[in-house]
Amino acid sequence: MFSRLSRLFRPRLALLNGVTALGGYCMHPSSPLQLMTFLVLLCGVTLVAMGASGFNQLMERDIDALMIRTMQRPLPRGEMSLQAVAFLALCATGAGLALLSVPCQILPPFFALLSLLWYLIIYTPLKRKTNLALLLGALCGVFAPLIGWTMAGGAMADHRIVIFSGLLFIWQIPHFWLLQERHQKDYRRAGIRLVEFHTAAISRSSLFRIWLAALGAATLMLPVLGCIVNSPLSWFMLVLLMLSTVACLRSERLLFPAFSLFPLSLTAIVVLFRIVQGYV
Repeated sequence: MFSRLSRLFRPRLALLNGVTALGGYCMHPSSPLQLMTFLVLLCGVTLVAMGASGFNQLMERDIDALMIRTMQRPLPRGEMSLQAVAFLALCATGAGLALLSVPCQILPPFFALLSLLWYLIIYTPLKRKTNLALLLGALCGVFAPLIGWTMAGGAMADHRIVIFSGLLFIWQIPHFWLLQERHQKDYRRAGIRLVEFHTAAISRSSLFRIWLAALGAATLMLPVLGCIVNSPLSWFMLVLLMLSTVACLRSERLLFPAFSLFPLSLTAIVVLFRIVQGYV
């Protein structure tokens, strides 16, 4: 049963959303460093993301059965009924929204629900119709840090959260290109529209490298614009993060996992400096 739930909810991917929400929370300079608040935010966003995975598999059960990477999910294997998946997804989503409502603020659960609806109603159906759906789908990644930021009492239009969320938006595009490169046969079989590249390896294309350069420039803006403490250590850690990512361009085997870890590494830096700042 645990294996079925894991394949349905994809907890590692859901947890990444929860972690980036913590990054948005810690980005706020006056956010209270309370363990209970951290747990409520992390679990709330993670549960909503798990619910989104369940609803997505409910909507895409036909194409999941066609792709090697998804045919082991519970619905294609006939391990769960449609009603069971819908019920579990609804429970996870409801529990997540309830947790995000604990601080008695309307914006965190609102953005969580908006992210869910955007993912299911806008991005999921458009994947089969246009390769531009990726740009719309990448917007889902900006909501998690925004949820954390608003839970800390931050204003939506504050330049710091705009930059951090925008950074994750920039990251998602080339990350999907690399995912597309690994599973393009599956995607074509399922009728998902892909971005076409003229090179054998996406990582060698000019467009990918330009996007990577934009990601690096946006990352180095964090200390300049006050998103994290402007210190030699923060510069060193951010430059090291980008250099390690760029170094993996030489290895097709290492590039995708290194790129996948980028949001986690970046969030760890943000959280670390916020904790240090809180105790200095």
